[in-house]
Parts: sequence; structure tokens; C-alpha cells
Amino acid sequence: MDKNYEIFIEQLTNGIHGTIGIPMENMEFARKGENFAEMGDRLLVKIMEHDDAWETCGLYTEDLFEAYQKGYTLKEILGEILGDIQRFRKAGVYDKTKKLQNYDAAKTQLFVRLVNRDRYAVDLNDTIRKDVGDIALVVYVRISAEENCVTSTKVREAMLNYWRKDHPELNTNDIFDEAIANTYRMMPPRIYKWEEMIFNREYTGDSFMESCDEDVISKDAMGNCLSTTIKTNGAVAVFLPGVAEHLAELLNSDFYMVFTSIHEVMIHNAKKVDPEDLKSVLTDTIRETVPEEDYLTSRIYKYNRRTHKFECVTD
Repeated sequence: MDKNYEIFIEQLTNGIHGTIGIPMENMEFARKGENFAEMGDRLLVKIMEHDDAWETCGLYTEDLFEAYQKGYTLKEILGEILGDIQRFRKAGVYDKTKKLQNYDAAKTQLFVRLVNRDRYAVDLNDTIRKDVGDIALVVYVRISAEENCVTSTKVREAMLNYWRKDHPELNTNDIFDEAIANTYRMMPPRIYKWEEMIFNREYTGDSFMESCDEDVISKDAMGNCLSTTIKTNGAVAVFLPGVAEHLAELLNSDFYMVFTSIHEVMIHNAKKVDPEDLKSVLTDTIRETVPEEDYLTSRIYKYNRRTHKFECVTD
């Protein structure tokens, strides 16, 4: 660990203890890849203790250190953290999570998010999910949605055990089907045209699922940008019910998928492009423009309209 980074984490921990009053023993640093730190280094701060659990706030220390290096003072950073902790306490996450132990209350809050299966293999080990190549379609449950901030958690096998107390017949396929259907309702798929995105600030994408008009999407080599109405984590759109089938119908062709991030996927007519060329472009895109936390896969996938299956076509 870089010495300056190490000193910063020590100062941060001491500052949280001194400014906010969190006991030192209630803070633990976790390196990227360890439990509760799959996306990056985190300082795990235990906020409130309950009879059966702790409420813990995870601070991404690399982001905070970067802000510190850019000129933010430790006092300013601690002020932001205090605000985050106060909002966390007000959110009532523990009480809301307890309610989700009832499947009838939880099922409408299930949704699917895409994660790289290999990069986060340890954290995904006991989750409810389906895999397509190196892409994991992971079931999450939404705990709260306040001030444009969604709090959610992966659905793990332990939660399934709670749900089976009232629904003994419940299985992972039932849960996944409920989640993927909810995802469609929460954030319907949209095609985004480049010229509209560049020149029209009010542009919210084009609905295409109700259309049989083949002109709604481009059949040329440039492809189509597919996401959802909210865009965040929008690459899941291609896996939503009926979407791939309808895209293939509109294109009158199989199609390739280029996941430029977790937020969108480029759809290309398989008759117009070569997957190796697409992979070369994707490699450059990931290297030059995609933040690490938004990365999904370096592979090119294909939807086969005859078999209705997704296939990985590059290494």
C-alpha cells in the first residue's frame, strides 16, 4: 500500500473517531476483493447495533484519497462523511431490511443487475443469479429509494431460506423470473440515437418494443445503443423479457452485443459486422473511456434468433 494512502486512511479513521464519535473498534479497512469490498477499498464503519445485526456504512477510500490529493481538506471530507452517515441513519435501512424477510413484501422490490462473473466470483458465490458467459445476471432487492439514491443488496441464499418459511415451494427460478419482470417495469428498454443524444438535451430515448416498424432501429454497421429509461445499469435491457427476440425481428437477423459498460450495450446487425472488429473497438473503448467500476466484459456476444440463445463468440 502506498505510504501516503496508508497515512490518509489512518487520519481518516482517527478523524471519524474524533469528529463523529465512532469507536475505533467499530471501523475496519477492507482491501478490494475482500468481503464487503468487491468494488474497491472500503472503510467499513459500524453505525448502529441491533440485537441480530450491525448497520454498516462502507466508505470507498480510494475515491476519498483522490479527492484529498486534488485539494479537498480532511475537514471537508469528514463533513461529507458525516452527512452520509446522518442520511444513512435516517434511511432506516435495518427496519426496511427486516420487512424484506417476508417474500410477499420483498418480491415487488426485486430487480436484476449485470456484474462481471469472474472479477467478483467470491462475492457472487452465494447469490441468486444466472450466468451468460462471463456476465452474471444478479438478483438484487431494493431496500429504499430516496433523493434519487437507491439502496439495494444482492439476494443471497440465506434470504431465500427466510422466504421459504411462508413459501416452501419457492425456488431460485421463481425469484429470478420475478426480478427480471420487475426490472422491465422499473426501467423499460430504450434505443438511444447518437445524433439525438448529442444535440437534444431533452432526449429520453426511443421506445421500440411496441413497434413493428423496422426503421425504428439502424441496420447498418454503426449499430444501436440500447439502454433503459434511467440509463444507470441499463445494459441489462437486452436480457429483459422479449427484448432480444424483438430486436432480432426488427433487424431480420441475429445480432452482436458489445457491452461498452454496465450502463449500455451496442446492438449490431450480424450481417454487417465482424465480431473480431467489434472486439478491437471494444478493447480500445474500455481502455480509453470506461471507468473500472463500470466495466462489464471484454467479450463479444451474439443473440441467435433461431435458438433464442445468447452465445459468447470471442475469447
